[in-house]
Amino acid sequence: MKHPYVWALMALLSLPFALPSVAADAAPLAWNALQADQQKLLERYAGKWDSLPPARQQALARGTQRWLAMDPAARAQARDRFKTWRSLPEERREVIRHRWERFQQLDPDRQAEVRENFRAFARLPPWKRRVLRQRWLTATPAERERMRERLQERQRERQERPHKPHRMER
Repeated sequence: MKHPYVWALMALLSLPFALPSVAADAAPLAWNALQADQQKLLERYAGKWDSLPPARQQALARGTQRWLAMDPAARAQARDRFKTWRSLPEERREVIRHRWERFQQLDPDRQAEVRENFRAFARLPPWKRRVLRQRWLTATPAERERMRERLQERQRERQERPHKPHRMER
């Protein structure tokens, strides 16, 4: 893949298809309750639908709804992401699943902060991403903690600064 930073985004976008919902109180979903186009997409599960855990049934139904709402370009992109996901070694997929589960446990404000940090990282030029990635990978746990603290400090400073309108906004 051309852009290694896409792994995190790919994980965020493809895992809802790959993992069952974590909702323990999900109600069973009858096969007949699915729409005809959903049944067509899920036909390989028809014979064993009733034996699937309710959370998995709900996740599959939500996945088909998302799929049916996508335009052809979005479906092609999703196919590519899923193909990439399937080609990963199981150990790598397990790491990504673990990170996704940790992300899901964050409060919404913290999730938004993580997303914004990811977007800021993705906007950097490739050489800068490589430098930062290498620095992170070679850092000791204490150095990583200092890096996190500096990042949080810079974010607080940005939030405290009054917004200066751009010349075009004046």
